[in-house]
Amino acid sequence: MSFSSIFFLLSLLFLSMIFPLATSCCTKLIDDTCKNASHSDPNFSFRFCKTSIQAAPGSRCVNLRGLGLIAVRLHRDNATDTRCYIRQLLGKKGLDPAVKMRLEDCLDMYIDGVDSLTEAIREYRDGNYYHVNVLVSAVMTYSTTCEDGFKEIKGLASPLTKQNDDAFQLGAISLSFMNMQK
Repeated sequence: MSFSSIFFLLSLLFLSMIFPLATSCCTKLIDDTCKNASHSDPNFSFRFCKTSIQAAPGSRCVNLRGLGLIAVRLHRDNATDTRCYIRQLLGKKGLDPAVKMRLEDCLDMYIDGVDSLTEAIREYRDGNYYHVNVLVSAVMTYSTTCEDGFKEIKGLASPLTKQNDDAFQLGAISLSFMNMQK
């Protein structure tokens, strides 16, 4: 075996030993941050926090401030997807008028929510955490208000329960991560 082959194999061995340490370090930040947040805030689950944040690109390469920004972006992405889903539901023929009216209300809230969270991302980057808190809290209220609209009529099931719950969870994660930086 030539010297270059041995050097290459030793380099691969060295990198395979170092890479898990780097990944472990970064996932530890996510684990610790989600664990601390779940202890201090009963509004979200550790598992949801961990899986949501770990699934986001770049989440294993940032500090706490970066995790907070990722959380706000995930919240905005969720609101954007929910807005699209509501539009799809509204496009279906034969929709119950009571459901249609509530979906239209929810659509208005999610349109505002996407705009608010886009602004929150800009404010977060500038370090204006108070304003981010106001914006994220408002969007969390939108998700609960949307869900509550369906509860106004007995027996009317919300087609948005999962989306609204996820939006609320992502908002709670965003606020918790941001508050850890103060």
